Amino acid sequence: MSRTLVLLVVIPAALYLALCAALFVFQRTLIYYPQPRAVGSAETLLTLPVDDVQVQVSIRPHRGPKALIYFGGNAEDVSRNLPGFSQAFPEHALYLMHYRGYGGSSGSPSEEAIARDAMALFDKVYAEHPQIAVVGRSLGSGVAVRLASVRPAQKLLLITPYNSLEELAVRQFRWLPVQWLLQDKYESWRYAEHIAVPTKLIAAGLDEVIPPSSTQRLLSHFPAGVATLQVIAGTGHNSISESPEYLRLLEDGL
Repeated sequence: MSRTLVLLVVIPAALYLALCAALFVFQRTLIYYPQPRAVGSAETLLTLPVDDVQVQVSIRPHRGPKALIYFGGNAEDVSRNLPGFSQAFPEHALYLMHYRGYGGSSGSPSEEAIARDAMALFDKVYAEHPQIAVVGRSLGSGVAVRLASVRPAQKLLLITPYNSLEELAVRQFRWLPVQWLLQDKYESWRYAEHIAVPTKLIAAGLDEVIPPSSTQRLLSHFPAGVATLQVIAGTGHNSISESPEYLRLLEDGL
């Protein structure tokens, strides 16, 4: 084999391996986009110590048995939901978790760390509010369904949910061995099989991020009769919450 031919083989292979290595090392910067907290004051903020980090939670306190715990998207400042949720859910105490690295929370986000934080928050809320609705949007739908599979949530609402993050990543990076490189896979389907509480999936009719087939596959993994799917026509992945139907469907799910 000539030197030129060797170089034609070795150089592309080396570049491909370097690209795989870069994706492995920096993958979480492609998944998580931490946002600062824009809404609220000391009275609307709870600091939750978990492990060695301080997780910030935007809250609207309310006496009574009902609470709503919300997990947002990968580039969402969940505090922005506080005014609208406060009006839409007047009988619920509200807890909107800022992932590690988001909204003043310390630490760095990862699937396992967020799962631990979610369970710690649920346990704290459950001590005062035994009727908890768990709500997750986009990335947060994976957090929410996993939490509801191991904690006694009363209702589960998933907004623009996916079957698994790995499935979406494989679709986006077809030419890379994503299934071997990805650390945070968010396999929602795996946890859906263990859900027994009433569950509503809310999809965007024109979602440009989550294909309808991914949401449908997730729906198929819930036990029969547990989950329903509703689609808000004419909305995109990020614009779904601007629809007048959005909060109404959430209210109906509670």
